[in-house]
Amino acid sequence: MTVNLNKSLRKPNFIVSLIKNPPRKLLAPVCAILFILVVWQILCNSPEANLPSPLKTFQETSTLIFNPFFDNGGTDKGLFWQITASLQRVAIGYSLAAIVGIALGILIGSNSFIYDAVDPIFQVLRTVPPLAWLPIALAGFEEANPSAIFVIFITAIWPIILNTTVGVQQIPKDYKNVAKVLRLSGFKYFWEIMFPAAVPYIFTGLRIGIGLSWLAIVAAEMLVGGVGIGFFIWDSYNSSQLPEIIVALIYVGLVGLILDRLVGFIASLVIPSEENQ
Repeated sequence: MTVNLNKSLRKPNFIVSLIKNPPRKLLAPVCAILFILVVWQILCNSPEANLPSPLKTFQETSTLIFNPFFDNGGTDKGLFWQITASLQRVAIGYSLAAIVGIALGILIGSNSFIYDAVDPIFQVLRTVPPLAWLPIALAGFEEANPSAIFVIFITAIWPIILNTTVGVQQIPKDYKNVAKVLRLSGFKYFWEIMFPAAVPYIFTGLRIGIGLSWLAIVAAEMLVGGVGIGFFIWDSYNSSQLPEIIVALIYVGLVGLILDRLVGFIASLVIPSEENQ
């Protein structure tokens, strides 16, 4: 049965039928996008419109879209290099947040005294907007790049800490009793019971953290300057290049979606299927 199905998938008739009858999950978003573009074109088609229409946006940014790899020196770079610079900052800040956040979450979740001591502090700090940390970071590091990375770190770490803490606290008592009966050492208890039980919660925090990281870096780069998609958007605004801003926003959204799906894909590999669902 499987062999016949695989053979049928290789036939040209299957490709033709797929084109003629596209899946609903593919057709629905395509229709939604086309509807939005048509409405946008109608609303912004007049010369008096404050925003450019889709056709005007494409016409004025075709070079930017089809040649994202140009590098004229300084901050005059294509979108590929702008996004790459932002992703490098996110990779550093997010990785640090993941390492520190998971470690602190495990420590706090496994010790009730430490949890009672730091939980009120964390609940206050996690509500501070990301950009509010930027002046402190600039004063401390005196450089734009490490300041932006610190903003990423401080933004992403809270959901990672809190979700990891909850995951450790939610370990069933039966697991703990089994560990006592088997007299598992601290390392074996951590590796065989605590960590596997907390992994779904950890990845929930990681997935939330990566989204917040991408949001924060775009906002931070608008203020610290340099090469990056956030500064590109702000520089385009100062130059009254609204079509470039629109294209950049689309790129930002697509990259954010890819990052979220990437963490979700890793979670599907690590977490057992019944837990991941």
